[in-house]
Amino acid sequence: MGRTSRKRRSTLATRMTIASAALLLGGGGLVAVNVYASAHENSADGQDAGSGTQQTQQTQQVATIDCPDVGAQLSDVPGGARDKVDGELATLDTQITQAYKRLSTTRDAAARDPRFVQNSIMEPLKKNRGAILERIRLEMERRGGQAPDGMNDMAECTAQPQEGEQQPPDGQGDGSDQGGGDQAGGDQGGGDQAGGDQGGDDQQQGNGGQAGNGPLAADFADITKVQPNVQKPQNGDNASTGTFTTRCGVNDNKKFNTDNIIVAPGVTNGAHHLHDYVGNQDNDAFSSNDDLANADTTCQNQGDKSTYYWPVLRLQDGTEDFDADKDGGGKEGNVGKVLQAQKASIKFAGSPQSDVVAMPKFLRIITGDAKAFTNGTANANAHWSCTGFEDRQLTDKYPLCPDGSKVVRSFAFQSCWDGQNIDSANHRTHVAFADQAGNCPQNFKAIPQLKMRLVYDVQTPTIENGQVKNPFAVDGFPEQLHKPITDHDDFINVFDDATMQKVVDCINKGDRCT
Repeated sequence: MGRTSRKRRSTLATRMTIASAALLLGGGGLVAVNVYASAHENSADGQDAGSGTQQTQQTQQVATIDCPDVGAQLSDVPGGARDKVDGELATLDTQITQAYKRLSTTRDAAARDPRFVQNSIMEPLKKNRGAILERIRLEMERRGGQAPDGMNDMAECTAQPQEGEQQPPDGQGDGSDQGGGDQAGGDQGGGDQAGGDQGGDDQQQGNGGQAGNGPLAADFADITKVQPNVQKPQNGDNASTGTFTTRCGVNDNKKFNTDNIIVAPGVTNGAHHLHDYVGNQDNDAFSSNDDLANADTTCQNQGDKSTYYWPVLRLQDGTEDFDADKDGGGKEGNVGKVLQAQKASIKFAGSPQSDVVAMPKFLRIITGDAKAFTNGTANANAHWSCTGFEDRQLTDKYPLCPDGSKVVRSFAFQSCWDGQNIDSANHRTHVAFADQAGNCPQNFKAIPQLKMRLVYDVQTPTIENGQVKNPFAVDGFPEQLHKPITDHDDFINVFDDATMQKVVDCINKGDRCT
């Protein structure tokens, strides 16, 4: 989920042509491959860079496939074209997943032929993506719209080499992009100051993890070594200080699926990873608004039939769960034991600067970005911590909690609404975060801010000699390598009108309501 503007992890990736690669999705190990500087791809006598005369050859490991996120550029899709375009975007996701799987299962061929990855994986992927982009363009024009300039250039993807200790894009470790007024944790100094001594990619071979696609030892940090970094805006004179808590359980009903009704309606396995659901019990790719309104709910307050869902957390201890041989599960690199949250707190809070207005029914909000590892931090909103240490938040690391402390995932959703739309073409621009002072953008209205907190009782992984043993990791697209920065959460408002008005009244009056 989550499509955002392009930010490349490294300029090295754009300077290089990947000659061969292998990442064993189902069994562990990454094969070292040859990567040639493109400026020296051909020698003076016309021989390719693999000849004995080539002096600039170097060996790199290929980590993943990085493709431009087309959906982020489609902020103005005609209403009549949205369902078709969403389906085509889901096809692009499937193409990346299939290309990554091919990359992971052709290591022998890649090792023998330095052109194999480019010729057999990257070029076919580019061709297939180009065909989908053309279909998107035609559909938009048929409905009276216009595709963005340069969209055809987004067909080409990059095979990303693993460069020493692989860092997240654009300085994620310092959490500097997380400082908005809405986003839990403020200036989150997480990654760089906490886990550098935990072992790097240069020690742990490949991408680590039970399925060979993460996480690594370098993806974890000792929470006790993180400095307090949570900052909250000061309330103004007109702040709305109340809260409304809804209790919807921890998915005791075992409602799971790999769909995403917001991003990929009508597409089975549109998420390519498994979701936990609480609240509404009729959420799948084919649910209509009427289905949601008439569904059962796990929430104690029956006036709340909203759907709250997030990617599951798994313990990679060598065990297999019910979806080991299913799409979105083991077949796509999401392996291990599915962990149920011990607690799932759902609370709506006010604005530091004003009263809030009611959310419109069926408002859809995604917070965080499931593709943040390759997309960059523009829409990333991941927060990891431990009980007893929640004044310290991590963005690009999983926490290593001390004895007696439990893992915490927290989400602070966008709290400003454009006053008109329940969704937008890129599923982003109809809502926004408040600024650091708590003010909404111009022409946006403050709405109750959804805050969620998930607590897990999971044994702390051990790290020895640069290797992480029995790690936990969030489910995700296989090419995202189970990076913690990709955590995200989803919400569709299905409060009835009376209950939503109660939410607003409680918040604006400064009451604490359930």
